[in-house]
Amino acid sequence: MRNSPLKAYAKANSQGLSPTALKAKRERDLAAAKTPARKMKKAQNQRIGQSSNYDIHHKSDGSTAKISTASNRDVWKRNERT
Repeated sequence: MRNSPLKAYAKANSQGLSPTALKAKRERDLAAAKTPARKMKKAQNQRIGQSSNYDIHHKSDGSTAKISTASNRDVWKRNERT
């Protein structure tokens, strides 16, 4: 976005939205985060000890495992890249 006319919005707006659209998106995102289903998911992650250092890795058999973020995001290491 070096020569973009939307450069002024780039700091808080990587999608290049207008100020009006950005405000509407933030309101939608906040409403989605406060739904009962989303609150239950957040509570579950707190109960299992989710943190920024670990991810919940979803295995192909449907089970999950708590592994380091770096390891979980290295899809080449586990041959999971499609």
